[in-house]
Amino acid sequence: MVVHWRSFREWCRALVNTSSLKILNFVAHATVGGIFRRLHTRLPGRTRNHPVGKHPRRRKRHVARARRFRPHPARCDNAHVTDLRIGPHQLESPVVLAPMAGVTNMAFRTLCREQERERMGTVAGLYVCEMVTARPLVEDNEKTLRMTTFAPDEDPRSLQLYTTDPEWTYRAARKVAEQGMADHIDMNFGCPVPKVTRRGGGSALPYKRRLFGNIVAAAVKGVEDAGRSAEIPVTVKFRIGIDDDHHTHLDAGRIAADEGAVAVALHARTAAQRYSGQADWSEITRLKRHMVDSGHASVPVLGNGDIFAAGDARRMMDETGCDGVVVGRGCLGRPWLFAELSAELRGLDVPAPPTLREVTAIIRRHAELLTEQDGEEYGCRDLRKHIGWYLRGYPTGGQVRASLARVNTLADLDEILAPLADGPHADALPDDADGARGRQGSPGKVVLPEGWLNDPEDETVPAGADLMHSGG
Repeated sequence: MVVHWRSFREWCRALVNTSSLKILNFVAHATVGGIFRRLHTRLPGRTRNHPVGKHPRRRKRHVARARRFRPHPARCDNAHVTDLRIGPHQLESPVVLAPMAGVTNMAFRTLCREQERERMGTVAGLYVCEMVTARPLVEDNEKTLRMTTFAPDEDPRSLQLYTTDPEWTYRAARKVAEQGMADHIDMNFGCPVPKVTRRGGGSALPYKRRLFGNIVAAAVKGVEDAGRSAEIPVTVKFRIGIDDDHHTHLDAGRIAADEGAVAVALHARTAAQRYSGQADWSEITRLKRHMVDSGHASVPVLGNGDIFAAGDARRMMDETGCDGVVVGRGCLGRPWLFAELSAELRGLDVPAPPTLREVTAIIRRHAELLTEQDGEEYGCRDLRKHIGWYLRGYPTGGQVRASLARVNTLADLDEILAPLADGPHADALPDDADGARGRQGSPGKVVLPEGWLNDPEDETVPAGADLMHSGG
């Protein structure tokens, strides 16, 4: 009996120790996770607007539940996201460059790809050209056609189309397909610029559900009738809605998929927010869940808004379950960001940010590419707006920045950059360079055509809207 009692006592001790370890491990993880979740939700600027008629406290609980929701149970903090399929295009990285007027021209896209190749050894993401308007494209407008120029090594070639009229949409999409102008068509319904929304375009248009569906269907039909539907996918990008009282993204995602779009992207702000405040990532979660519930689980949902660092992309995908990220303002002055994003999401070592010396070489390369594209005078002038973004966080001094903002020739540029590349701070790394870049503005009432909100089922094409516009 003594032997049996001793064995039993040792067995109990082992059981207690094992259970204790398990309990302690569980409590530690739960406590740490809870602390970080609470810190995250209480950070300044994390407050979410609640829809009219919804109780704020109930809304907060909803957001908390949404942030814990994982449409992809297999994904965890250590999971590696390796690819993204958009129609026939298999991308090694789920990262997409958002079209930005006056920024994502061929020169900038080339620079981003060069930086990704240099730092990662490959080009894995998708780089979309500046937005072009359907009607000028059909009418062979010289400026519009120049904006659709791609470098020889761009693959796939991605073009974003702005439109408000199904007829012009059909003709533009068919032309792109028949003439082999691009390998992918993205449609812009996210622009919040007043000159666009006041004519019913951009982020105002998805409110008109039938018109929105007709336009997406027209693009898909145009590619189909050109015999290229298997090669040229159509995707759609939109915002949460017009304002907090008029959310449209759930309908827009479902309708776009119903009409043949192979992927959708959500900028998690309303048009009224423009680029201010903080993107509401919980709405990306809602869209992803809605697409699954409406029978479109196979349609990728991409998230956009507040991706300023590699960790932001991972966090967005982990929190929302989205299938990829679209990066806009975060890459301004940081064409190397795509290499960092690709590495983070593919489970590879994230390359270090460039030193000041390396940044001067990147600025010089950007100027060279712009000069090849537009000539030296215009190219150097175009570079000026990028200078502040490039040098953010680096010890350069205001006088140098001011001189670079007035540069007219490559020779002038070389003369100003030389002291930075060879100076005492040449090996400096950026200090606190993450965060919002470019335009932010402030929220405001969205300018709409008269009576625009009267009937969401109205299919009438807004008058004079399909003219040349630019936005994001």
